[in-house]
Amino acid sequence: MLAPKSLFLLTAFSLMLNPGHAAEDEQNPAKDPGVLPGHSAHGEAFNEGPRQKAYLMGGTGPVRFPVTTQSAEAQLFFNQGVGQLHGFWYFEAERSFRQVFALDTNCVMAYWGMAMANVNNPKRAKEFIKLASNRKAEAGPRERMWIEAYAKYWNAEADGKKDDSNDKNRRRELVRALERIAFEYPDDLEAKAFLAFQTWDNGGKGWPIPSHLTFASLIKDIVAAEPMHPAHHFMIHLWDNEDAKRALEAAARCGQGSPGIAHMWHMPGHTYSKVHRYADAAWQQEASARVDHAYLMKNGVLPDQIHNYAHNNQWLVEDLEYVGRVHEAVDLAKNMIELPRHPKYNTLTRTNNSGGYESRSGSASLGRDRLFETLLRFELWDELIALSDTPYLEPTDFRPEQIKRLRALGVAHFSKANAEMGRAQISALESLLKEQRQERQADAEKAEAKAKKEKKSEDDINKAMADALKTHADKIRAIENAVAELKGFEQFLNRKYGGAWETWGDLKDIPKERLARLRLVAGDKEKAEVLAFEAMKNGTNQVHVLAHYVDVLWQCGKEEKARLEFERLRALACDADLNVPVFQRLKPVAARLGWPEDWRWPAAQRTDVGHRPKLDSLGPFRWQPSPAPDWTLTAHDGNRHSLRDDRGKPVVVIFYLGYGCLHCIEQLNTFAPVARQFTEAGISLAAIGTDSVEGLKKTLEKSKAESGFPFPLFSDESLNVFKAYRAYDDFEKIPLHGTFLIDGEGLVRWQDISFEPFKDTEFLLAEAKRLLKIAAKPLVAAAASSQ
Repeated sequence: MLAPKSLFLLTAFSLMLNPGHAAEDEQNPAKDPGVLPGHSAHGEAFNEGPRQKAYLMGGTGPVRFPVTTQSAEAQLFFNQGVGQLHGFWYFEAERSFRQVFALDTNCVMAYWGMAMANVNNPKRAKEFIKLASNRKAEAGPRERMWIEAYAKYWNAEADGKKDDSNDKNRRRELVRALERIAFEYPDDLEAKAFLAFQTWDNGGKGWPIPSHLTFASLIKDIVAAEPMHPAHHFMIHLWDNEDAKRALEAAARCGQGSPGIAHMWHMPGHTYSKVHRYADAAWQQEASARVDHAYLMKNGVLPDQIHNYAHNNQWLVEDLEYVGRVHEAVDLAKNMIELPRHPKYNTLTRTNNSGGYESRSGSASLGRDRLFETLLRFELWDELIALSDTPYLEPTDFRPEQIKRLRALGVAHFSKANAEMGRAQISALESLLKEQRQERQADAEKAEAKAKKEKKSEDDINKAMADALKTHADKIRAIENAVAELKGFEQFLNRKYGGAWETWGDLKDIPKERLARLRLVAGDKEKAEVLAFEAMKNGTNQVHVLAHYVDVLWQCGKEEKARLEFERLRALACDADLNVPVFQRLKPVAARLGWPEDWRWPAAQRTDVGHRPKLDSLGPFRWQPSPAPDWTLTAHDGNRHSLRDDRGKPVVVIFYLGYGCLHCIEQLNTFAPVARQFTEAGISLAAIGTDSVEGLKKTLEKSKAESGFPFPLFSDESLNVFKAYRAYDDFEKIPLHGTFLIDGEGLVRWQDISFEPFKDTEFLLAEAKRLLKIAAKPLVAAAASSQ
């Protein structure tokens, strides 16, 4: 059996020798017996990439990157792919470049594009750039410069020569190569655009940007020639951590120039957040979310499968908080928690190790973080307590999350003067603290025993134990801080204010506005004002801290100062929800000042944000599951069955690749023993295979149980249902593994489509139960059609 990498190179070599048959081979690659079902015949580099054909999306930016091709349509897809690269939409960029190759296998730059779409995946990038390099003689001189620049960068020249492996040197040489292209072809805006990107990217990799002004001038040259070029994206990144206000002009054009790419709407949110224009930031992030949702629902993709999705939405929740749109913030955070979870993309414990923004980067964890934050920040104690026994804030075995939950519940109960329930949270936290300390001691003893067995010195033994103890320090501190905050509340409730202040004295994670409020209640107005002022200064233009400050000033008798700050709040809180406690406390203040009950000023019209489309035109504000395509198929017993026959009952449908697929048989035999558990949860199972009805009998023979599989097998020999569910590789014309949860309303609530079968039955059962507790309605019936 050929190794995938060897097969990949052999396939590429055959294409070079016989390019005339390349188009046919790409569409219908030879069925090598060594290729596993569902895997690409072109090697493992193609397994993880997009498997469905691209379409011309529109809205990917005014990009012109001419390449050698006989197909005008291929050129359009190439331009689209480059625009997607500029918008960091790498998955879709690779799809566009694969479509270029499907249309014209003599377009060598298609391989270059696939490599560029894997800028964050060097292993795959090297495989693709090798293919481009091997055929660069077929390209024009300008294209060869592009190929050679990146072949050298990825240490992948076809002649086997190795460049300096030092990353800094590679990056410097790439910049020089791009400069040579820009000098040789001065009208090539894309050479300047990629030079701008690489200069910025190098800035975080050991090559600090020597002159931001020079960099900005390069981008200005690009947009002078093409005002809506996606290079505005790089201008925002350039100034993001330097001087964000210098990117305001780019922020007004970035999304408008590439309206079909969600990230291009998101990035101006960075700029507006940095300059404390949170309403504008929220608008951008909402635009990004809507574009994402339109794409996801049209193309049958799970939310957390795409770049930046959870990051954008959690930031939007925060900015909604900052402008006082509290109920929308709560609703969006809950929606993030509702979204389908997947072991690869989105779990409560998922860690982002790819240099991303958040250490726990899925919608589940970030949505829960923001929901706790919003409810605590705006003192929505009843809602927090009510949600604690629902799928939104339910108990969890993940200890860090459970600590946060118990702490938040304790704050809520004590704030409602429910000392008994508050103490119950303290007790639960102390039990966790005891467990954590026991684990610390056990780990230290294991380290000691291991070091002694290895006959280490006394000093090394002590160091091993100390290192083991150290791994628990932050975990123990988190629980101790939670206990301390709640014990401080208990003292406060008993009017032991001095003890409360002392208990809270060393805690750095209690919001100052909360402490200011408590000081005010305790009668310590001077300290309350100091704390409220500090909170307000640290939260420039954030309405909740400004509202707290106004309240404290008024109650401290500083009415004129309170009035001036309140005037500022009226302009900032134009969209704030006035029915939450922090704003309700200002109601009598507004009355004393002779202002109306709704004291908010109308939102000021911005003149520097560019032309903004109506948000509804970009897509829905919430992701919702799409209708499952209906099917009618023949089962192994000869009976016909339709999906609509299951209406009212949820079903897990497994798409498998026939009796000859060993991994498929493993999958079916993995699901068979737990079929009863799914049935007890009200969920039926069904499997759709690529075999004929007769072939289904061969699958049944491979069941580990003598009675066969405890669920029906259906024949989709035509592959029409595979195609309708996108469990199909449009480029290579082969079926893919798929697993789908379809609810009683006929909506696809969860899915996995891959070159490998999904076999984590425990995860799927738990996730199915969770999802089916949450009601869902389709937003667009058209989403059911296959793309």
